Amino acid sequence: MKSKVFLKKNEERRINAGHLWVFSNEVDKLEGTVDNGDLVEVFDSRNSFIGTGFYNKNSLIAVRLLSKEHIENFREYAENKIKKAFSLRKLIYPERNSFRLIFSESDLMPGLIIDKYNDTYVLQVYSAGIQKNIAAITSVLQNDFNAKNIFTKNETYFRTLEGLPETDEVYLGESTLETIDDGSIKYKIDFQKSHKTGFYFDQSDNRYFIEKIANGKTVLDAFCNSGGFGLHAAKAGASSITFVDSSASEIENAKHNFELNNLSTNAEFIVSDIFDYMEASLTQNKKFDVVMIDPPAFAKNKRNLATAKKGYEKLNRLAIQLVSSDGILVTSSCSHHLSKEEFLQVINNAAVKLQKKIQLIYYNGASIDHPVILSMPETVYLKFAVFRVM
Repeated sequence: MKSKVFLKKNEERRINAGHLWVFSNEVDKLEGTVDNGDLVEVFDSRNSFIGTGFYNKNSLIAVRLLSKEHIENFREYAENKIKKAFSLRKLIYPERNSFRLIFSESDLMPGLIIDKYNDTYVLQVYSAGIQKNIAAITSVLQNDFNAKNIFTKNETYFRTLEGLPETDEVYLGESTLETIDDGSIKYKIDFQKSHKTGFYFDQSDNRYFIEKIANGKTVLDAFCNSGGFGLHAAKAGASSITFVDSSASEIENAKHNFELNNLSTNAEFIVSDIFDYMEASLTQNKKFDVVMIDPPAFAKNKRNLATAKKGYEKLNRLAIQLVSSDGILVTSSCSHHLSKEEFLQVINNAAVKLQKKIQLIYYNGASIDHPVILSMPETVYLKFAVFRVM
């Protein structure tokens, strides 16, 4: 019999509106003996059943809700949710074998990321409940999806918040190399040297947009990572591409991917701090028709949001100065704590200070294998905007 969590008066309102987190200060009492990661049933102050979720006394998120129903068998629940998630991805990407398969709360698997690379499945586990039930999840991947390799590439920051050990595991096969295809460009993934799970699937759809604006253009791909944006620009017929990243291994990845796709565009690969590169380019009066910046998250939490805004403004100010007249700025932010409105305001502030006019010609979020739960703002994080600079 599952333990029960009772909420304080009126604390069920946000949950009933569709949010999936119960915070520790919203819990009135706990009935029964429960260990971290156990399934519990949640009730409001009037003893009405709200749903089933994972409990963790070590986290600010005391309960991560999975369902408004009772869950008797988590293995069956996980199989159902993973199969439904797979069906959605194949609907939108019928020709692709690599994509984000599970996007945590958005796919009703809270605290779990699964990225599919052909028959290799890379996990990020950020909830005690998922960690406790990891065998059920790997069983589904192996038995229902014929997984050959299953392993984790976790981020320490989120594991620490959940009170989980800062370790990675290989559950099946090995952490091997893969070559994937995003439908247009091939990428070699070296999981030992790559960031995140190995690839940034969240920008996949946005990279396709670059093909609309790159033909015949000189392009700067800053924070290029494995080269995604620049590779799509090259495929579209850009006249030249400059790939810049502070990571030597990522520049090597970008160079290898360029060769892998038999691209013939004039290309330069530079290892440099992006701010240093941009400032040096300005002193040399360099200009590009298209400047693309895709930085890491500057705001990990709300506390450093003000500092992050200054960083984003400085970065976009430098980028705008590098854009030739009537050229294009492509800019992103993956900081959840920076809202869409704040992001666009930061870019506008940068333009105003330079006495430049900018036109927003395209805006998007993460790729559609990153669905959004409208009642959970936490499932929205990526901002992608394209401007003409006049």
